[in-house]
Amino acid sequence: MKKTRVRVGGVSYPVYSLNTLVIGSGAAGLNAAVRLHDEGQTDVAIATDRAGGGASRNSGSDKQTYYKLSLAGDRADSPFEMARDLAAGGSMHGDIALCEAQNSVEAFLHLAGLGVPFPQDKYGAFVGYKSDNDPRQRATSAGPLTSRLMVEALEREAKRKKIPVFNRHGVIALLSAGRGRRKRVIGAVALDAEKLASKNLGFVLFNAVNVVLATGGPGGLYRHSVYPAGQTGSHGLAFEAGAVAGNITESQYGIAAVKFRWNLSGTYQQAVPRYFSTDRDGGGEREFLNDHFPDMGKLATAIFLKGYEWPFDPDRALDYGSSLIDILVYEETVVRGRRVFLDYRCNPSGAGKLRDFDLGLLAPEALAYLEKSGALLPTPIARLFKMNRPAVELFRGHGIDLRREPLEAAVCAQHNNGGFQGNIWWESGLRHLFPVGEANGTHGVRRPGGAALNSGQVGSLRAARFIARRYADGPPPADEFARLARTRVAEKYALARRLAGEAGGSPRLLEEALDEIRDRMSACGGPVRNPADVRRETPRAWTLVERLRRDLRVSSFRALPAAFRLLDLALTHAIYLEAVREYLDRGGRSRGSFLVPDAEGCLPCPGLDPRWKFSLAADGDFVSRNILEIGLDARGKIKKEWVAVRPLPEGESWFENVWNDFLNDRIVREEE
Repeated sequence: MKKTRVRVGGVSYPVYSLNTLVIGSGAAGLNAAVRLHDEGQTDVAIATDRAGGGASRNSGSDKQTYYKLSLAGDRADSPFEMARDLAAGGSMHGDIALCEAQNSVEAFLHLAGLGVPFPQDKYGAFVGYKSDNDPRQRATSAGPLTSRLMVEALEREAKRKKIPVFNRHGVIALLSAGRGRRKRVIGAVALDAEKLASKNLGFVLFNAVNVVLATGGPGGLYRHSVYPAGQTGSHGLAFEAGAVAGNITESQYGIAAVKFRWNLSGTYQQAVPRYFSTDRDGGGEREFLNDHFPDMGKLATAIFLKGYEWPFDPDRALDYGSSLIDILVYEETVVRGRRVFLDYRCNPSGAGKLRDFDLGLLAPEALAYLEKSGALLPTPIARLFKMNRPAVELFRGHGIDLRREPLEAAVCAQHNNGGFQGNIWWESGLRHLFPVGEANGTHGVRRPGGAALNSGQVGSLRAARFIARRYADGPPPADEFARLARTRVAEKYALARRLAGEAGGSPRLLEEALDEIRDRMSACGGPVRNPADVRRETPRAWTLVERLRRDLRVSSFRALPAAFRLLDLALTHAIYLEAVREYLDRGGRSRGSFLVPDAEGCLPCPGLDPRWKFSLAADGDFVSRNILEIGLDARGKIKKEWVAVRPLPEGESWFENVWNDFLNDRIVREEE
């Protein structure tokens, strides 16, 4: 990496020239940098707005899952079987599913080799268990903090390899050159938070042959979110540069703690806690689930099953399934304005309507699980402590003692299954840009729990391998780069000057707009999507985007990073709502983790308000056979295209043919 300076419009900027810039310091981004180094491409650096931030370091669940090919037991497994199960979730391309399955073992063993403590039995087997949407037992875990342990191991390796990290350098723009299919990324613009008051406003230019985008999902979009507070995402800058996203209608929502943001999946539910609600002041306590379940056995079993059926799924809301609980929690919190709690101190009670809880009332599947876990114990906290002591200690470490107080919860946004499209090497249609991790849209409607961690490691491995083999050249001279980037850099600098240096506008607009975005997305772009609301709010989202571009001001240069994040988030929420509207206009119905009200549909259970009627999407529907790709054209206007879901690749790989291609370097190649 070489540092120089260039002048654009009379302003001097530092320029770092290198082969690959990785944006983001989570598990996927760190793995991309480490793998590039392993592949021989050492001219790489990481830029991040906050080292130590992000979802992979700061998110988790009861025992956060890593999903991979089964490596234990006597049940046969194969990459094709795993790929079929990944693709069976719907709207996932078969070739991508095969890549994620085929490379899962290499990615997993790399982490184990770096010291991530995945459990092994005395014979050396990496034992597994069943996660949500998993027909086998491919899941494994290093505990509630699996992804943090991954980050820490990869961070140690990156430091050992002396990979440079530009901390507090928030990227605000991707730079590109060329047109149409030849358009490519040539670098990025970042704000150095330590130099915002300088003449160049802390602008730093990266002259890079390749950019790996590892900035996570758009966590800042929702009012109720289990994303870490600082995880807002940066999808807007990729949309502005011309990247195309797919499946962004598909997110996961589920019951999570709100005081300390954490997924309440797995043993948090399998312990069968008592659910109750109160008014806003803590009064009027009642066990609201009792109003809608016919008996305690069905209620308690639904709570238990919420453990490995954690994401809300309309299909599982029928016949008193586990996702009926999500609907009832949403109704209680969002519609009625009450507060919901999980209480581990005592069992669910019948509250005068049902029998009180008894272990013998559980369905055989649930009872057998607790018995095998040695957890046939009298209280939820005893059962949870027996099955997963770290899950209890995690909350205690954040000031919440589950032995002495209930845990407030809500239905929260947790993960975006969609993102920017990439080929089997994770290269986007905007060439030399490689979205990895949650920024990439590999997942479809449903995915097995833990598949996201595997996808981030596989995608960054594949991207690194392709870059090292095909895009390994050095960057152009700084003056040539400046010529190509001049217009975009000048535009961003002028915008920054106006945001912090001009009078007028609304100083309070930043906070007001953020509230508006989150309220709008939570109301009609979250787990419940009323078509009339979506059609009304989508134009209003674009009105907000234009208003911010015209009127947004901040009080000082120090607030510039927040201003650019807001502009990015505003554009992102408008495009996401465009995708939701397009899905609904094509006849899309309830699927995945969201419910579309339908007056002609069925009610999940007797006694619910008729507004909860819905119909499920079918496999033969247009929206099920095709994936919506969405982005901005050269004029900044929305462009949409539905593309057919690609099937799983057919045919066996004949060894001699593959070996010949491998020896002649024909394996790693550009996709048509």
